[in-house]
This record gives sequence, C-alpha cells and structure tokens, in this order.
Amino acid sequence: MNYLQIFALPSVLVAVVAYLLGSISFSIIFTRIFDNHADIRTMGSGNAGATNVLRSVGAKAAAFTFVFDFAKGAVSVLIGRYVFYFAGMQAGISSGMLYFISQYGAYIAGVLCVIGHIYPVYFGFKGGKGVLTCAAMIALIDWRVFIPVICVFIIVFFISRIVSLSSICAASALPIVTFLVTFFADYRAGSASSTASITYVAVTTAISLLMAMILIYKHRSNIQRIRKGEEKKISIHKKTN
Repeated sequence: MNYLQIFALPSVLVAVVAYLLGSISFSIIFTRIFDNHADIRTMGSGNAGATNVLRSVGAKAAAFTFVFDFAKGAVSVLIGRYVFYFAGMQAGISSGMLYFISQYGAYIAGVLCVIGHIYPVYFGFKGGKGVLTCAAMIALIDWRVFIPVICVFIIVFFISRIVSLSSICAASALPIVTFLVTFFADYRAGSASSTASITYVAVTTAISLLMAMILIYKHRSNIQRIRKGEEKKISIHKKTN
C-alpha cells in the first residue's frame, strides 16, 4: 500500500487549515477589544500570549485568550485526526491501524497550529510562544502524555511562580514522556491487532522533540532573565476590566 500517495493530499490540507487556525492570535484580538485597540505586542514583555495579557490587560482578557488559544489547538488536532481517519478508512486500512494513522494527522495539525500561533500570517508573522496551543495539542493527541507533562508544569510553577520556567521544564519533559508512553504502552504492550510500529514511536518522539526545541528556543530571552534572577513571577498589574 502506497501511504505517501494516500496521505499526501490530506497532509497538505490538514497543514494549511491548521496553520490558518493557529494564525488567529486571540491575545492580539482580545487585547484590542478590552484595552481600546492596544497591541499586546507593544505591552509588557511584548509576547502575544495569555500570560502577558494577564499582566498587561487583565484577568478577563486573559481568560478569553486562554480559552480560545486552547480551543484552536484542540480543533486543529481533531480536524487532522478525522481527515486522516477518513482517508485511511477509504483506503481500506485495518481498524487496528486507523488509530495510529489518525494520530499522524493529529500531530501534523498540532505542529502547524503551533507554528501558526508563533508566526501568524494575519498579524505580520509576529505571535506568541505557543505554549498554550501546544498544551491543547498534547491533551487532545494523548492524555497519557499530557498528564505527566502538565504535572511538571504545575509542580515547577508551584515552587517558582514563574510561568516561563514552568513552560521550559514541561517542554523538556515532553519528548521523554512521549517516548516512554509510545514505546512501553503502544509498541511493547499493544495487542496483536493494534500494536504501534517502532516507526510510530520514533516519529512521535521526534515530533515531540521538535516541539520542545521550538518552545525552548522561543523562551531564550526568558532563559537569560532566569539566569540573572530577573524573570518576573506571575502577578496582575493592570486595572480590572
């Protein structure tokens, strides 16, 4: 079976749709709505993300940003999953393998949505750091990976109260947890009819490593401030809306 031929067009379709969804920067949109057409990229840290919205605009705008940025990641993943599932079903792929096939679509969609969030075509390719959208991607793709990773975030945040440090630690844990889950739970422990291939383990781990590298790279200025002890802890400075 020629998988490249079957999934070439679905891959392009999923990638384009997910990127365009990811490019809808809700931090910019809701800052303009709640703060008299201000641009969040000129406020606070300059990052178009929920944390900067919380500090610079207020809790209401941050809550809307959080919900909608998470939602666009979730919707993108669902689109990718079902497009690949439908393409695989039409091609006669066995039901046991359809799950793993659809996961590839989910990963493509998730990655492109995060890239769209970071480099939004609608806003001059200057967006956020992609943490929340990436969290939605992980949560929808595999809850077994999401739970340990979000626990790392929560523990580090509870200790430090620094969102950037928590995000960096969670991103670092992502490829490790992905490998452990896919290798031991999917590859080694799968049933005869629905066992993941070692290729699936390698590809999903590689994608998770790529996402981790992107997120950590986007936090490079935060890393410098953390090293100097200058990174701000979470707080709200703006007037209530």
